[in-house]
Amino acid sequence: MKMNSNDEQHRTVSFYRKNIVKATVFVVVSLFISAALLNIKGYLDFNAFAGFKLMMTQKKEPKFPDRCDVVEKQSHQVPLAQNRASRVNPSRLKPSTCPSYFRWIHEDLRPWKETGITRDMIEKASRTAHFRLVIHNGKAYVKRYRKSIQTRDDFTLWGIVQLLRWYPGRLPDLELMFDADDRPVVRSDDFRGQNKKVAPPLFRYCSDDASLDIVFPDWSFWGWAEVNIKPWGKSLEAIKQGNNMTQWKDRVAYAYWRGNPYVDPARGDLLKCNVSEHQGWNTRLYIQDWDNETKEGFKNSNLENQCTHRYKIYIEGWAWSVSEKYIMACDSMTLYVKPRFYDFYIRGMMPLQHYWPIRDDSKCTSLKFAVHWGNTHVDKAREIGEVGSRFIREEVNMKYVYDYMFHLLSEYAKLLKFKPEIPLNAEEITPDSMGCPATGRWRDFMAESMVMSPSEEFPCEMLPPYDLLALKEVLERKANLTRQVELWEDQYFHDLTNKP
Repeated sequence: MKMNSNDEQHRTVSFYRKNIVKATVFVVVSLFISAALLNIKGYLDFNAFAGFKLMMTQKKEPKFPDRCDVVEKQSHQVPLAQNRASRVNPSRLKPSTCPSYFRWIHEDLRPWKETGITRDMIEKASRTAHFRLVIHNGKAYVKRYRKSIQTRDDFTLWGIVQLLRWYPGRLPDLELMFDADDRPVVRSDDFRGQNKKVAPPLFRYCSDDASLDIVFPDWSFWGWAEVNIKPWGKSLEAIKQGNNMTQWKDRVAYAYWRGNPYVDPARGDLLKCNVSEHQGWNTRLYIQDWDNETKEGFKNSNLENQCTHRYKIYIEGWAWSVSEKYIMACDSMTLYVKPRFYDFYIRGMMPLQHYWPIRDDSKCTSLKFAVHWGNTHVDKAREIGEVGSRFIREEVNMKYVYDYMFHLLSEYAKLLKFKPEIPLNAEEITPDSMGCPATGRWRDFMAESMVMSPSEEFPCEMLPPYDLLALKEVLERKANLTRQVELWEDQYFHDLTNKP
């Protein structure tokens, strides 16, 4: 019987369909067999592979118990066994190299390199400390001495609890004192020359060249609830969206600053540089009234709405200012008024690469020249702004914040000459013990910044300490670049004055 063309076409399609089904079944079965073998070898988590669809559709939402009175006094730290990185063959993982500013950890701990740190030194640091922190067997304990400004101490401790969840079981036992006030207090001159005393090790958020305080990431990385600044990860996302709202070439071609001018005379002096009927310094400066902002729900202080100018000014307050990282993340060229203090990451940045240096003793003329230079070298000014922002986004993200904390505390622990002990009246701190009693934004920010699972990566690899020559070269390069800008500025105003 002769088949027509339709029957032949139908049989051909059926043949190919059957073969496609067989091939698909073969591929799927092969994948699962391969996954099972890899799981046995330790290269792959088979359960994670088999349930990848479920993992992608179900998102872990951080939350605390609804009833605070039922919170158990136990650590909720994620066990090391749950760390996926610990189940992957370590030989297949290569940690990244830490950013250059991590090298300053060695310099900050150098005063105790030869002597080590004794319990007596720790006790002397308690004079101004807000709390004593002990990490013992992977758990955190705190003994409080006095209340800090706002909730700085709470959110600093919250960050340390998250570090223990980020790298569970990896931090050694240690004991330290933490001062959550602004300015450093351990003066290096008190421990020089004939004086044989060794400085007490004291952690805080900033230091200066005349002090030995040990620099640690500030509380706002996990949120600053009092002024409605969200945890750093959320803030970065919002600022990124704000950056995209206004193209750089369309931004206002003036230097912008908004802040509290009453915390330090230097900021009051900055206001003299504002535009007036008689003088224009290429600036737009605004006073931030935090009391009024609080009443109005912070509607005029959203960080993502402050990326509309080509240039943004950073100036210290009573000490270093938390505003630094938010200003520098805007893609605007940061006009960095010569600082006295430094935080943990600014020492990894260079003038004319990441920011433009501004004189502290002649702010107005310096700002005027910086904006003039930027508006006549638009591409270069934009590049400086974007490189600075990229540094903040990529090298000061939360992964590196935790890595910095990890390496600093690990190196510090190596110097201890005594066995850390849990002090009397100390409390164990856990996500529930801290987050459950919190209310409002404080509770929300803790939930938003909670680490939900251990890191899948190892900590970055530390660079070795600077030798004296290399350190000298770094400092001289910064000074020379700053001096170069000052020479350009002097020449500009000289030519302006002598113009016929």
